[in-house]
This record gives sequence, C-alpha cells and structure tokens, in this order.
Amino acid sequence: MKIEKLVPDTSVIIEGIVSRKIEKKEIVPETVIIHEAILAELEHQANLNKTVGYFGLDEIKKIKELSKKFDFKVEFAGTRPRASEIKYARMGEVDAMIRDFAYENEGTLITADKVQAKVAEAKGMSLIFIELEIKPRKIRLESYFDSNTMSVHLRENVEPFAKKGKPGEWDFVKINNEKLKHDEVKEIAKEIIEEANSRRDSFIEIDRPGSTIVQLGRYRTVITRPPFSDGWEITAVRPVKKLNLEDYKLSDKLKKRIEDQAEGVLIAGAPGMGKSTFAQALAEHYANMNKIVKTVEAPRDLVLPDSITQLSISHGSSQEIHDILLLSRPDYTIFDEMRNTEDFRLFSDLRLSGVGMVGVIHATKPIDAIQRFLGRIELGVIPHIMDTVVFIKNGGVEKVFNVIMEVKVPSGMTESDLARPIVVVSDFEDGKPEFEIYSYGEETVVIPVQGAVETPLKELAKKQIVREFQRYAEDVNVEFVSENKVAVYVPDKAIAGIIGKEGKNINKLEEQLGIGIDVRALGEREEKQRKDVHYQMDQRGNSIILFVDGRYFGRNLDIMIGKEYLLTVNVGKKGEIRIKNNNQIGKTILNALNYGEKVRVVE
Repeated sequence: MKIEKLVPDTSVIIEGIVSRKIEKKEIVPETVIIHEAILAELEHQANLNKTVGYFGLDEIKKIKELSKKFDFKVEFAGTRPRASEIKYARMGEVDAMIRDFAYENEGTLITADKVQAKVAEAKGMSLIFIELEIKPRKIRLESYFDSNTMSVHLRENVEPFAKKGKPGEWDFVKINNEKLKHDEVKEIAKEIIEEANSRRDSFIEIDRPGSTIVQLGRYRTVITRPPFSDGWEITAVRPVKKLNLEDYKLSDKLKKRIEDQAEGVLIAGAPGMGKSTFAQALAEHYANMNKIVKTVEAPRDLVLPDSITQLSISHGSSQEIHDILLLSRPDYTIFDEMRNTEDFRLFSDLRLSGVGMVGVIHATKPIDAIQRFLGRIELGVIPHIMDTVVFIKNGGVEKVFNVIMEVKVPSGMTESDLARPIVVVSDFEDGKPEFEIYSYGEETVVIPVQGAVETPLKELAKKQIVREFQRYAEDVNVEFVSENKVAVYVPDKAIAGIIGKEGKNINKLEEQLGIGIDVRALGEREEKQRKDVHYQMDQRGNSIILFVDGRYFGRNLDIMIGKEYLLTVNVGKKGEIRIKNNNQIGKTILNALNYGEKVRVVE
C-alpha cells in the first residue's frame, strides 16, 4: 500500500505498529508526518517515568532509522499542545489535534484506536485502521518457563534465574550463563506491555513512575526501572498447579465450617506458600455451590472461571469497591493480598455489613494474621470480622484457628474482679485455647495459653509496671510476691511521689493495672541474696551483647555494677541480651569495664 502522507496517532506509535508495517513492506510511505502532539504526550509520559513514554520514543527513533533504509521522509509538524491539552489526552484532546492535522493536510491517518477510526470515517478521511491482534503470541518471557517453574527473575547485567519446584520445596536456579543486556531486558518488557494491550485476558494493572505491574494471562509480571530501581528488572510469577478444595484433604469438621458457617475467613501464610492457590480453590468451591462470588485483587492474578467477577482495587477506590459490593450483594468476596490499613478497614467494613469475606494475608505464624488487625480495628469487633484462620504452609493446610469472644479472667490471674472481654483463639480441631488477646493497661496483648502457666503473663505484667513507674523514677525493679501482688523497688527519694497524698497515686496505679502493689526501697532488694548468671560479652556495631544460657530465654535478669543495681533486661532468643552502647546505660557499662569494675548479670 503506497501512501503519500502517512500520519500516525499515539496508539500505533506506542504499539510499534508503524515500524513493523514498514519493515514488512505492507505500507510504503513517501513521507511519515509525526505530529508534535505525539512527542509532547510521549515526553510527558517519559517524564513521569512510565513505560509507554519510553517505548513510544523508541518507536519514533526506529522510524527515523527505517527512513534511510527504505528511502522515505520523516517530518515533524503541527502545533505543540498546551499543558491542559496533554492533561486531558485521555479525553481525546491529543487525538483530535492529530486527526484534524491529517484532515487539513490530506494525509492518511493510521490508528489502532476504534473511537479515533470511527470519527475519521464519519469525516470521510483517508484512514488505515489497524485492529490489534487478540490472538496470543509466544513472547520471549515464556521461553524462560517450563512445567516446574514458579517464577522467573530477569535483570540487566545478570544471568536469568528461576524458582523451580512447588510451594515450600523449590530451588533458585540459573537458567543459562549468558548475562542479559540492558536492551534485552527493555525489549522483553516492551513485548510484555504490547501483548497485554492486545489480549483480552491481559491488562496493565498498575503503571507508576519507575514500575509497571502487568497481568499477562497466567503470568503476574512486575517491571521496575531506574530511578526507582538501579537497573531494569522483570519478575514474572506463574501458578504451578491448580487445585480443587478436595485436593487439600480437609477434615469433615472444617468442610462443614467452610460451607455452613464461616463468613469471616483469613487465609494466612508466608510468601510463596500457596495462599492464593487455596483462595482460588475456595472461590471455585463456593461458585460450584451456586453462590455469587466476587474477588478484590491488586493485581488481578487469580485464575478463575468467567462466572466469578474479579475487581481491581488498583483501578478504583476503596469507596467504589465498597459501594459496588454492597449494591451487587455477593455471597462471598475473596480479598486477595491485604496489605495496608485501608485494605484491613475495607475488609472489616464489608464483613460488618454482612458480606461473607475471605481475606488473604501474609503471616509467618498463624497468630500473626490476627495480630495484623490489632491497632487497625477495635479489639471487641475482631470475632465479628473473622471466625476462622486457615494457615497455609508448603502448599497445604497446616493449622486452623477458631476465634471467639468470652468474658472471663485471663489465664494466670485468679481475682474474679479482673474479668474482662477476651478474644480466645483456639485450635479448630481439638478446641484447646492457644492464645488470649485482651487489653492490659494501655496495651492490647497476645498471651500464649497452651503449655504456658504464669510466666508469660507475669513477664508482661512486669514490663507494664516498669513502664508506668518509670514516669516517677529511672531505676525500677519488679518482683511478684504472690499471684496478685508485686513488690516494686525504686530509689528512696521517689517513694513519696509514687504513693502520692493519702495513697492517691498508688491506688490509681493498682486500679489501672489490676494488681496489688507494694512500693519498697531499692536498698531492701540489694540486701537479698542474689545469684550471678554466667555470661559472655561481645560488641557488634552499636550494641553490647551479653550471651547467657538459653534456659533464661524470656526471663528478666538484672544488670549490676558491683553491688549497684543498673537495670532489668529481658533475655531474647538464643540467650542474647542487647544493650545500645550509645545510650546512658550502655555508656555506664563501658565506663565500668574501662575502670575495671565488675559487670554482673543476676537472677
């Protein structure tokens, strides 16, 4: 097709159609006229660091190079649009400028935009309409995948790598020994975006300055580029296996719960453990039960039948999602990948509105899924928002929690007047309580119950009491003298202020903390016989680390300089006690060591 004046619009430039048609000699132009509006729009997109801007500018560069090879002219013409016209490019302002220019100069408009083509036809213009191919084509990204590949990781100046295996049992392997060049990674990214724009099962989910998230069929693809990342990088994830709910071999009790009662379900697990695969199986199970099921995703990467509507929170606000779901009234909504406070609040609000909700959430332990809601919603509504927590590990269901609210005395306490509302988290199968969540002082605490007697509660109480008393004195030490009473040791000069006039201050603290308090002088404590704990000391970075025997994990020990009490510390995992060497306590310890004084760790 010989064309005297070929005038492309933005749609064919971004898709790289003009250069492809010229290379294949399907179009033989005498002159290609590129409107200044296209350059302005592409420059605007590139300044926002969006991929389409860079790809469009690369296409113009390629057309210029082809003009020398195929002997045609490239001209830039037209008026550069104002900022307001670029701002409203999506509303057709830039398209209108290009179309009017082609009409006035008797050029042939080439476009891949259906609306642009319809308007040009109505005006009787010379037109070439390129309908984008809907048939999927094999792109280079797919060549890196085989049947066992979970994800592919491509980065410029690095060999391509892949995760191969299944959730919980995978290896990170090198695909080949050839390092990918900058232009190769960029070209693969361009292919992905072009293909996403031409396929009905694909879409660009998010296009931000520095990153683009694309759902390309079954591949969830994340593209990052400078300055957001220090180089071009592509990460593509694909589900390895599709499972039905029957494949998980759930107990009859859990099946009945899922089908008849559970309307606030959390599916929790670490990244890559199979949470979304289980959510997908659950969504299809509900759909097969003739339930109306919708999903809220960001990005939309669940592979589901057409009967399930998939909504993207990336393309709408939380309020829009809220309104649509309440008006369409689904039986169940799958909220895939809850990440921020807004997501948690949307999940909670929809559940309290009566919508059956299934939320997918990252958590390394089952209880962490519930803890991520603490501080975001009121403690008392947690059992109304979630009643079942399913923890996924290595592709299977490892643990299921039941969540209820009770008014009782917390485990480890005995006084009946300490009863309070408590969220009890129990093992779903045997019904044994494993955690209790309740308010203690000004904090919301999570206390393990199964296998624990009093120690975790006492240690927590000590920390809370120390915090309260440090308002009055820097040196504070706490000891339990009975189940419901503690002795608090402070310097002599601080005792009067703590007790207050006619015991007003101490009475208020006892009422607030729910425990009896006996205020004593630190000197009394020093008179007691103390047992020294053997330790080894090391300094790393800005920390002093004291290593004690692992049996002291979770216990409180005292640090002393000779016979002088310094502070009480809690022993961390692996028997470590960490103290910053740039605060007053750390400086005191270092000074004592420098002057040859004995630093003691005491039970």
